[in-house]
Amino acid sequence: MQIVSMQSRCTPEEWQARIDLAACYRLVDLYGMSDMMANHISSHVPGEPGAFLINPYGMMYEEITASSLIKANLAGEILAKPAYGELDYGINRAGYVIHSAIHAVRPEVACIIHTHAWASMAVSALECGLLPVTQTAMRFLKVRYHDYQGVVLDEAEKASLIADLGDSEALILRNHGALVVGRTVGEAFNWAHRLELACRTQLAAMATNSPLNRVSAPVLEATWNNYQRGTRRPYGLMEWPALLRKLDRLDPSYRD
Repeated sequence: MQIVSMQSRCTPEEWQARIDLAACYRLVDLYGMSDMMANHISSHVPGEPGAFLINPYGMMYEEITASSLIKANLAGEILAKPAYGELDYGINRAGYVIHSAIHAVRPEVACIIHTHAWASMAVSALECGLLPVTQTAMRFLKVRYHDYQGVVLDEAEKASLIADLGDSEALILRNHGALVVGRTVGEAFNWAHRLELACRTQLAAMATNSPLNRVSAPVLEATWNNYQRGTRRPYGLMEWPALLRKLDRLDPSYRD
């Protein structure tokens, strides 16, 4: 599918947000966290409060480009999109409900990632949830949970979703999947990658049917604190440029 560039219709700041968001879609797919075209990642539009970018429902993550993204507002109105041809893609209804709810109340959030990756889905179905049994998982010591209420199509669910997320960066959607937020696209991707890694290692350890080695509460708390904003540099600051270089080597078409 040939999509005409949207660059001339954007501010430089929006165009950069589009490039970063398209890169995030490609990376989520590259690192095995995509579900064909089912999920959604959004970015705010710098300098345009209430506007956000999200994927066209119908395109695979590996196809997403800067120009293919749709710009919408908090009311679900389409502000800008390219011509897609016969299919004339729109946005996923569940994507609109989830992302508009969070962007409306968390203005510091630049990016929201919702995934159906296999490990986080499996952990979301466990009564115990995510256990702090590895250093990576200890970062999520205070991860939040949202009970399953069906496919997220009803705007009435926005209130409980926002309340359950609170001011956290990570939310496990019970019997569903995972959701993370970040102040940059790179930070959000870091949260998503590490959450999925924590879930994978837990499932691998549990699969051995051997007792899990527990860590004391004081050490858990101290380790969690080491991961918090203010005690370390922002997530994504170091690895995001390297990840973009990786994509540029593999397939730079995300920038189109």
